[in-house]
Amino acid sequence: MKISYGKAKLTDSLRISVLLKTIYIETYAVDGITFEFANFITKRFSLELIENIIKENPNRLIIAYQNENPVGVAEIIYNSTCPIRKIKVPELSKLYVLKRFYGKGIGYGLINEAEKAVKENGCTEFNLEVYIKNDRAIAFYERQGYTSIGNVDFPMESNTYENLVMNKVFN
Repeated sequence: MKISYGKAKLTDSLRISVLLKTIYIETYAVDGITFEFANFITKRFSLELIENIIKENPNRLIIAYQNENPVGVAEIIYNSTCPIRKIKVPELSKLYVLKRFYGKGIGYGLINEAEKAVKENGCTEFNLEVYIKNDRAIAFYERQGYTSIGNVDFPMESNTYENLVMNKVFN
């Protein structure tokens, strides 16, 4: 299996939208597809939004491809503010890999590409938020050198979900 990494292409917008929705459902729809959940993913991962992200900042999305088909995505938000320390720190907003491709080094490849991009932009650290109950992801980030710096609430319509804020300082 050969995986390649590259910036998102506008022609991939529809496939990236479907990829994001699929992975979000696989990961977080523990009670099925609630109305709140359906509203959230329809807005957050819409084709129009993905197209706008790619047009406005082509460096924001890094895609993992197998046979030129998206199987994973990392999203970097450069102008993010750390919710704990209230300072500007780039954020790994998403690191999603299709479940069928788990354990093949794709998440590792995506995080390495994202960290490389952040360092090339002169940044010395990287933040991310991860759902407090996503043990697999937390363990993965810890293996990559990220440490917890606090917790923050993630609002979704009438509910909030607790996220762990993690940080990595580059040497």
